Amino acid sequence: MSDTIQWTQAIAEQAIAWRRDLHRQPELSFQEFKTAQYVEDRLREFGHLEISRPTQTSVVARLIGKFPGKVLALRADMDALPIQEETDYPYASEVDGVMHACGHDGHTAILLTAAQQLVQHRDRIHGEVRFIFQHAEELPPGGARELVAAGVLEGVDWIVGEHLSSLLPLGQIGVGYGERAASPDNFTITVKGSGGHAAAPHRAVDSIAIGAQIVTNLQHIVSRNTDPLERLVVSVTQFTGGASHNVIPDSAVLRGTVRSFQEEQRQEARKRLEQIVAGITAAHGAQYELDYLFGYAPVVNDEAVTRFVEDAAAELFGAEAVIEIPPGMGAEDFSAYQQAVPGAFIFIGAGNVEAGIVHPHHHPRFAFDEDALLIGARLFVGVTERLLFKD
Repeated sequence: MSDTIQWTQAIAEQAIAWRRDLHRQPELSFQEFKTAQYVEDRLREFGHLEISRPTQTSVVARLIGKFPGKVLALRADMDALPIQEETDYPYASEVDGVMHACGHDGHTAILLTAAQQLVQHRDRIHGEVRFIFQHAEELPPGGARELVAAGVLEGVDWIVGEHLSSLLPLGQIGVGYGERAASPDNFTITVKGSGGHAAAPHRAVDSIAIGAQIVTNLQHIVSRNTDPLERLVVSVTQFTGGASHNVIPDSAVLRGTVRSFQEEQRQEARKRLEQIVAGITAAHGAQYELDYLFGYAPVVNDEAVTRFVEDAAAELFGAEAVIEIPPGMGAEDFSAYQQAVPGAFIFIGAGNVEAGIVHPHHHPRFAFDEDALLIGARLFVGVTERLLFKD
């Protein structure tokens, strides 16, 4: 397979310009009104697309080929994060406290670029390419589930998603089979004790001390209740309570996350967590409230679709550019699509140590090498060529 499209410098520069426009005006999950309008305006400029707005902050475009055939969906997410940007780029966020710190502006630019180029080759398409510009990947319950419910996958045979990664060097394509990203379940525990003077702890029910025991004992879910060969994470990430050095507070609040891949393990972790909280609070005369939110399903790549994408990447960029990466405990609501149709989620290397692009995702100085935009677009187009173009 060879590129149908001549990937010129002008195409690369246009992709970068779109990305920077989006980076300047980031919007949080479920608030992507300007972003969605920007995407729709660009798509209408391309022509030959059937454009719809399944929700107020998402866009779907259908490119119907000249001949009948299968339907391939390509997805990009568009939302930003509540982070104050600390870069000095001339295109840095102009919105206080909001930043594209995960590369979603790049994902959107990649998919726009792929759509623009495929429109010019619509007469070679056997079937349909469906471009999904999704809102709210970062905030449960997530936009993907909402779009699936709205019917955006009706008639779709396969779906492919890409994610830029500053942890992979520019030029590498990260693939993986089966389990890729974990389910991100969140919990809030409120310990209800009885306040009092710090000098007389025997007259109080110390919510801070009880909460500390809960934090320690929750680690047993992983270290003593889970097979060491299984993947499970329990992290307490917030512990708040009290307002003075000499007052034992009435209550304390603990928040955290549970990450897992198996549904049985997921349910067992939730059960054990409440047993621990209930036992410790009861032992010390306190009460509790537990708010437990089951997040996205795990991302599980379909073997056939992943193999297809891997082969396309190897032909486009060379076998040495394609590496298999291990699963991670991060989360992605791309899983909602994979529960409906076979799909693959792929990582595009965008790190560059020499250029100082080394910060992780969700960091206030996060960045990626913009040369990765053309790589991502070429891969989307290459997969489309292999699946829907006929000689």
